[in-house]
Amino acid sequence: MSISTPVPLTLLTRGPADLSSERGVECPGELPPAADPALAARIEAAKATLGQRVFVLGHHYQRDDVIAFADVTGDSFKLAQQAAARPEAEFIVFCGVHFMAESADILTGDHQRVILPDLAAGCSMADMATWEQVEDAWDVLSDAGVAGDVVPVSYMNSSAAIKAFTGRHGGTICTSSNAHVALKWAFEQGEKVLFLPDQHLGRNTAVRHLGMSLDDCVVYDPHKPNGGLTERQLQDAKMILWRGHCSVHGRFSEQNVHDVRERIPGVNVLVHPECRYEVVSAADHVGSTEHIIRTLEAAPAGSAWAIGTELNLVQRLAKQHPDKQVVFLDKTVCYCSTMNRIDMPHLAWALESLVEGQVRNVISVDAETARYAKIALDQMLALPGI
Repeated sequence: MSISTPVPLTLLTRGPADLSSERGVECPGELPPAADPALAARIEAAKATLGQRVFVLGHHYQRDDVIAFADVTGDSFKLAQQAAARPEAEFIVFCGVHFMAESADILTGDHQRVILPDLAAGCSMADMATWEQVEDAWDVLSDAGVAGDVVPVSYMNSSAAIKAFTGRHGGTICTSSNAHVALKWAFEQGEKVLFLPDQHLGRNTAVRHLGMSLDDCVVYDPHKPNGGLTERQLQDAKMILWRGHCSVHGRFSEQNVHDVRERIPGVNVLVHPECRYEVVSAADHVGSTEHIIRTLEAAPAGSAWAIGTELNLVQRLAKQHPDKQVVFLDKTVCYCSTMNRIDMPHLAWALESLVEGQVRNVISVDAETARYAKIALDQMLALPGI
């Protein structure tokens, strides 16, 4: 059981609620500071006591005061790889969200335990596709006579159960940086792809990288009978996109791009492929979190950049590159509220508990689910360029 944060993140919301948005997205302002200024010293002391027994992973979207204690930083796939590459670490403390910790548990050894400092750190996108919903969707595809032609491709940002579904049906996992490679592989195996759970990444990749048209894509809505689609639509489609999205990246609009170009002449607009198709089409550059970081590192001094991704990372890049103008694409979008549930109080509690011999908040994927999920993950690792 996890402790409560000193200031709930939901209190950051100001003004009237936007009922069309994901809960907790619209929250301008700064995150609350750590409640206890001695927390940093306590975390350092606990890490020093544990030594090589503990390995702390920090996702790029974590707040700075947490990322400071990470042994490795990266995106979800890189961090899962790094966890698997540390067999000497008895405890993997994952400063990220639930699906990331699940992937780390699948890829690490049986002697290792993966810990999520706050079990409430989930992912709204991953929650948009449940195992029951996807199994029902597969029945719909079977009834339409197309399931035999469909290869599932699931984004890394999905639950272990969805990864296992993908492995059972001969599919692969992908990341935002290799989605085009995964889709090319999938279309060599079958005529259609069921892309889970982010419709925007699937659509952007199919149209921008594989030369498909928007008409080749249909959206399966799990909350409607038969996904809201006719048999003819399923039979004609090449890309069957799950109706899911990132609650942060999905908020960026084409108008945001136009507005920033008016404010900052000559600005380079760089966005994540989880953004809507019209946003990606209006941007100058599109790429994964790691691509965004590398692009800023290579950018010339004096250049201006408007970045459409999570605010913690944008603020960090602005601090790291004072010779460049780095701004957030949309002033009204906040930090990822679930990612920011991992704060210093939770991290200190998790580490100090380990020092006391108590292992808290272990993320453990059952053997059957892990077996099939690993098949899909291994297929991704076998793709060219990984």
